[in-house]
Amino acid sequence: MSIQTNIQARAGSLPPTMRRVAEAIIDRPQLVVEKSISEVARACDTSEASVVRFCRAIGFTGFSQLKLQMAAELAKEAAEFGIGEPSSYGADISPSDTLAEMVAKIASSEILGIRETADSIDFDVLRRVVRKLERARRVVLFGVGASNAGAQDLAQKLLRIGHVALAFHDAHDAMVSVALLSADDVAIGFSHSGRTRETSAFLRGASESGAYTVAVTNVAESPLAGCADSVLRTAVRETTFRSGAMASRIAQLTIVDYLFVAVARSRYDHTVQALKSTYEIVRELRDDRH
Repeated sequence: MSIQTNIQARAGSLPPTMRRVAEAIIDRPQLVVEKSISEVARACDTSEASVVRFCRAIGFTGFSQLKLQMAAELAKEAAEFGIGEPSSYGADISPSDTLAEMVAKIASSEILGIRETADSIDFDVLRRVVRKLERARRVVLFGVGASNAGAQDLAQKLLRIGHVALAFHDAHDAMVSVALLSADDVAIGFSHSGRTRETSAFLRGASESGAYTVAVTNVAESPLAGCADSVLRTAVRETTFRSGAMASRIAQLTIVDYLFVAVARSRYDHTVQALKSTYEIVRELRDDRH
């Protein structure tokens, strides 16, 4: 996972003095490269000691190591995606951007989200979740807003290969569904921030009913993750102009595809036949049949 994505994922759990440093770097990553530790401290209205503590909290020995690795990361990403100078990379979409620059920034955000999500996958966790899905009597899924897209997509995919899977838009319906779960069932909650109250309540209820619970979230240390038996983590940078929110949806759908294909390939012949049958039965509903 990149430095910037790691900072963003951890920012919410940091104390106020360190959170100000995180927010300043999220807003303008080049700050670390251009400024000294004392200048960063002044810009964030904090002390040099707090900056050092922040660096250690995100996995660095100190400010110098963060500066060197951030410079390398920004240069690499600017070269890879060709978005102006390194100092402009990671910036949010602005009113002065051309249409081409806007498209490039959104594309790079989504490409990074997919790549970093793949790089950060814990394969032991993924394997465990897949085994649970293969054997589940029923799978229930829930997410709020943009995170509901992943829930709906996985439910539809699992239904096409013969699994009982239900995704809910309404939080009340979702809570009713988990009250009837058992140890033979799986509940999956989707939330980019991991702080959506309805989704956390959904997984808590499923856990209390004895179901196996899975969180799909960008923040490993979040309330939602704390409710889950397994956590599948996306790795996406949020931005003010919501290109991050769009990328988070793409990253969640990437996790969905990992789960679906892994479940589907375990019964390959059955899957192929099921996909063929479900395709054929809706053919007559298509306009090109008339």
